[in-house]
Amino acid sequence: MIRLNPGAQTSTYGFIPTHTGGAMSQALFKIEDLTKVYRTGDVEVQALRGVDAVIYEGEVAVMLGASGSGKSTLLNILGGLDTASSGSVTFRGEELTGYSERQLTLYRRHHVGFVFQFYNLIPSLTAKENVALVTEIATNPMRPEEALELVGLKERVSHFPAQLSGGEQQRVAIARAVAKRPEVMLCDEPTGALDSKTGILVLEALMQTNRELGTTTAIITHNAPIQALANRVLRFSDGRISEVTENTRRVAPHDIHW
Repeated sequence: MIRLNPGAQTSTYGFIPTHTGGAMSQALFKIEDLTKVYRTGDVEVQALRGVDAVIYEGEVAVMLGASGSGKSTLLNILGGLDTASSGSVTFRGEELTGYSERQLTLYRRHHVGFVFQFYNLIPSLTAKENVALVTEIATNPMRPEEALELVGLKERVSHFPAQLSGGEQQRVAIARAVAKRPEVMLCDEPTGALDSKTGILVLEALMQTNRELGTTTAIITHNAPIQALANRVLRFSDGRISEVTENTRRVAPHDIHW
């Protein structure tokens, strides 16, 4: 049995450790026997092969695994960007896998924030205006300035993307995601395009959001040291979760080296 971190409690083959109280005592997502098959003509690719998992309220979950192991497919289904071929996903007890397109749109709008490897900012808008795109359609948003301050960009609200570094642009993307006060933050390789020093600033912004807003945060990464931030680590292999590890000691972003 592989231990991913010193002092960690490890399980294999999809067993999820039981939490005792605290922010993670309630399940936010329950995933049961989830499969996803992509078909192009006669070609069939099985991206998920019967995944069972739980994501707990308020936790930071890191998803590790090789390209093609199923991490992004699961994240997209959790975020309502994709649909399962079979199995079920429930969010607070509601069956996401039975939602219509309109229901998925409303779910994404009101409950989920997304952060991707590439920032997807609009070049002609300032940092504040990029964040305001989300706050204008949210039901209980932060002010754009408040969201930017949360990620350490209080002094950059009037700057355009071209005037910002890569790390600053990614933090604007995080501010845009958190401004609607989502219950869930889904992050697909948020540091993938950044050097380690800049990536650590981005991770600090995500951890601050988790602490201050209690936002459940799932982070996909190929970067193994990032797992030390997590409450739990889900390791993917060939469309399945092959191992789950619960960290009993977590480290701060500035203590991570890669």
